Amino acid sequence: MIELLAPAGSREALIAAVESGANAVYMAGTQFGARAYANNFDEDGLREAIRFAHLRDVLINVTVNTIVDDEEIPALKEYLLFLRDAGADAVLVQDLGVARIAREIVPDMPLHASTQMTVHSLEGVLALQEMGFTRVVLSRELSLREIAHICANCDVEIEVFMHGALCVCYSGQCLMSSMIGGRSGNRGRCAQPCRLPYTLVDENGHDVLGDKAGNYLLSPRDLNTIDVIPDLIKAGVASLKIEGRMKRPEYVATVVGTYRAAIDLYLAGQDYTIDQSARDNLAQIFNRDFTTAYLVNRPGKKMMSDRRPNNRGLLIGRVTAYDWDKRLVTVKLSGKLALGDQVDFWVKVGGRVTATISEMSDVKGKPLTLADSGDTVRFAIPTAVRDHDRVFKVYDAQLMERAKEKYASGAPVRRIPITAEVRAAIGEPLTVILRDNAGHIGQGKTDFIGEAAKKRPLSEEVIHKQVDRLGTSVYELMELQTEISGEVMVPMSEINEARRQAVEMLDAQRLAHYPLRVENPQPFKAETAVQALAMPRLMVAVDNLEKMRAAIAGGADGIIFGGESYEHEALTVMDYEKAWHLAQKARVRIDFNLPRIMRDDFQPFFEKILIAAKKFPPAAIHVHNIAQLHLVKRLTDFAIHADYSLISYNKSTLAFLRDYGVMSATLSPELKWQQMEALAKESDIPLSTIVHGRLELMVSEYCVTGSFLGNAGEGSCSHPCTSGRFALKDRKEALFPLRMDQFCHMHVLNSKTLSMLPHAMKFKGAGIGTLQIEAKAMECREIESIVKAYVQAMKWPAAIDEVQEAILKQQEGTDITRGHFFRGVM
Repeated sequence: MIELLAPAGSREALIAAVESGANAVYMAGTQFGARAYANNFDEDGLREAIRFAHLRDVLINVTVNTIVDDEEIPALKEYLLFLRDAGADAVLVQDLGVARIAREIVPDMPLHASTQMTVHSLEGVLALQEMGFTRVVLSRELSLREIAHICANCDVEIEVFMHGALCVCYSGQCLMSSMIGGRSGNRGRCAQPCRLPYTLVDENGHDVLGDKAGNYLLSPRDLNTIDVIPDLIKAGVASLKIEGRMKRPEYVATVVGTYRAAIDLYLAGQDYTIDQSARDNLAQIFNRDFTTAYLVNRPGKKMMSDRRPNNRGLLIGRVTAYDWDKRLVTVKLSGKLALGDQVDFWVKVGGRVTATISEMSDVKGKPLTLADSGDTVRFAIPTAVRDHDRVFKVYDAQLMERAKEKYASGAPVRRIPITAEVRAAIGEPLTVILRDNAGHIGQGKTDFIGEAAKKRPLSEEVIHKQVDRLGTSVYELMELQTEISGEVMVPMSEINEARRQAVEMLDAQRLAHYPLRVENPQPFKAETAVQALAMPRLMVAVDNLEKMRAAIAGGADGIIFGGESYEHEALTVMDYEKAWHLAQKARVRIDFNLPRIMRDDFQPFFEKILIAAKKFPPAAIHVHNIAQLHLVKRLTDFAIHADYSLISYNKSTLAFLRDYGVMSATLSPELKWQQMEALAKESDIPLSTIVHGRLELMVSEYCVTGSFLGNAGEGSCSHPCTSGRFALKDRKEALFPLRMDQFCHMHVLNSKTLSMLPHAMKFKGAGIGTLQIEAKAMECREIESIVKAYVQAMKWPAAIDEVQEAILKQQEGTDITRGHFFRGVM
């Protein structure tokens, strides 16, 4: 049975989701959820929500899917214990350290891997399956073909998103919010910089798109899979997920109800035809225009809402006239319009004009409460508009009222049918037996012993009236059988009490099936103790031999070679072998890098490299996600280094990596100095930190240059990225360089270069043995120069004088940032 999984950011949204037909709901408490700005649920609210849902056969999954700081771990442990006690059916996690803790203290609670884990291949799913996860939420970048392949070759449940907002970056890999504004998406506080305006410029700073595109070049449309629901079900997906914990309950009610009807239609074996009213409801309640993302094809610019980053509403007409004196607009409708609705006019100059319809008439002045497609109507608006301006309905009063009925009445909307049996006799207590269609039974009886009636004996009509008083309970009486022996009298209050007892027992039986728990849970398997891995003091990440030579010339004693090519060049086995020979000749350490994103289609190529590398073995392989960690362990005996994409943010994650066989790790660039220092004191594996370079803020399957300049999505991309350099310019004139790799992933780099050069000499004293320079975006001359500067600076004493500090600041330049070393993240 396919699960319809709905979001709830509030009590009202929970009720809306359940009453509209969700099989499961995901929500967060007040801590550790990836939507920190939703209303969320306190402990009492969570307990109440879980009981409410379980009575209705709905599961509750609680999101604990943020990266956790060490200071938060005691609270995390208490929270996980609370969730188990409260009856949550699963916890959804991103942080491998959180997963490790959950396995230790609540081992029988099902673990779901959040999409924030960036699982985008079968290898990643199998890795988590081996670790005891019961469900994996796949990255939203996968196609139906890839999803079906994964579902067919694993034993865990697969969950995919089917509706709602999309991230332009692979989830879990975005640093843009934290680097720009200090609000970390990995910590649940994303500021959504993707919804801000940007201009695509060339290396000379010239706008290369002009009016060919809007300004919201990183803003995707909303996901809408109503037309491919049958394909998702046939692919073997276990759970279809609606995004929207920040959305109002009316949104939840409308979207859940629409998809409930669609799923049921398909499962009933009927002709799968979605009527226009259902499509309009999805668009009306919220849309940035719609896309199926990558499920069916690679849509290019058709996936983007580049001209408007917020709700578009539903197109319902065009302006035919405007009365300047009376400020009345005349609109020819192509959709319905009613009193209470709100509309936006998309004007040619000045953005938009918004109006709420409080009065409306036809062209002859006859008042209207409702108008339909084809009608011409007049109403007042505050600002002038022009002929042919488009009119979008952004608020539908009637739709919102229908949606509110799902949660605002105070009584259940979707009730559970039950039957009742009542027996009454003189000299016996009256008994009430309630049964649901799942075989659960509730029974109650009166303390009062039936007496012979003096005036009004008990009748079936009276019993029905009392037993049917189910009030706000979840049940609906469908059938009543009575057995009345003689003319018996029982007080109404006693019958009500017996009914209450029966309802209470029936509730208890229905709740007894929950929560879901894992039978015979297996702890994470720990490796034997790893051998110590000597780490060089300065490692430089490069993507070709020329940059490698520049790093060696500068004095680097370690090279991280390969992975993505920022030059859009395919790296071959021969390139890795040449790099190895160059390192041997120069007597420097060489590690091989893997790309941050490695889809199933590309994995065989890297498997070939890993196997071939046994003849030219690197000191270590740098991995960026759980899939690569699993792959390298499966195919080789090479030492493994967990690079920063694996997000080593706390001691529990480092302990997990150690137990999994990882020999060294690069700390998260979202940590501040004091946090790194504290981790270094307790870590059993050597630690690195990135000290210089343009950090990747996003890695995306979408490419802005290919989509708007290279015909991507329409046909074969002409790869404009190979003919010049491009950047995104924000509203503050900051330039974010773009690099497209050999797999056509777009990498958005920071507008400023991270530099810790004036502090390079202090890291060893803090316990950080290796400094890492990200040099793939640098030119060779810059690489050699900055590596020399770090080599020199690392030799200086921890306390440098003003002259030395001035020298280092001159060498690092002016357009730099200290990242989060001294400010941390929210």
